[in-house]
Amino acid sequence: MRTYKLTIAYDGTRYQGWQRQPDTDLTIQGTLERTICVLKGYPVEVNGSGRTDGGVHAEAQTASIRLSGKVDEETFCREWNEMLPEDIRVLRVELVKNGFHARYSASGKLYEYTVDTREKADVFTRKYCFHFPEHPDVEAMRSAAERLVGKHDFAAFTDRNEEQSSIRTIYRIQIEEHGSKIKFLYEGNGFMYHMVRILTGTLLEAGTGKRTLEETAALLEGGERWRAGFLAPACGLKLKAVYYV
Repeated sequence: MRTYKLTIAYDGTRYQGWQRQPDTDLTIQGTLERTICVLKGYPVEVNGSGRTDGGVHAEAQTASIRLSGKVDEETFCREWNEMLPEDIRVLRVELVKNGFHARYSASGKLYEYTVDTREKADVFTRKYCFHFPEHPDVEAMRSAAERLVGKHDFAAFTDRNEEQSSIRTIYRIQIEEHGSKIKFLYEGNGFMYHMVRILTGTLLEAGTGKRTLEETAALLEGGERWRAGFLAPACGLKLKAVYYV
């Protein structure tokens, strides 16, 4: 068996997230597995680096597969893309050492969340932004973000407590202004269910005066979800990169 690393881009608008589900065909993993099964003639499991939620996009999701023999990467990639819908693309196929696993071998991730603050949503980017027609104080949000960087217990920032530990390390939160749009970049060693979207909602509340810097920092002590900010919509979130040592 040969192990291959995949880099995948997708528009998650019409999908129910990454993970295959028994009651719908509209998942990224399910679509990839159905098409590769036809292409190769046998079932192939596509293991992603993580489970993006329904409606979340990816610029460079990583996955791993095991095939019964060696393939020409460029030809295989081209043939697979011919079978995929236009909102999913396999960007790259790379032969890697056996034992590589897209999820368990990952050392970190980079997410981007985009907010559109204009009065009416930008018609061309509305599927990829959260329309938030207010004018948050960017410097206040940056100050709040500084309190969240580092190794902390982020239990208050997830809607599902199924993980054995809610300790995570955020290396960087960068907030950029691009005209009427605000981009939040989150880089860390791992993110829990809804974590980036809750972080964004919390920072937007800090930027609109709904919570103080002290209240934001205190969220790392209490671990209670109801104390954190609102869940920002999935449409504004994009997985930008997955890191491996």
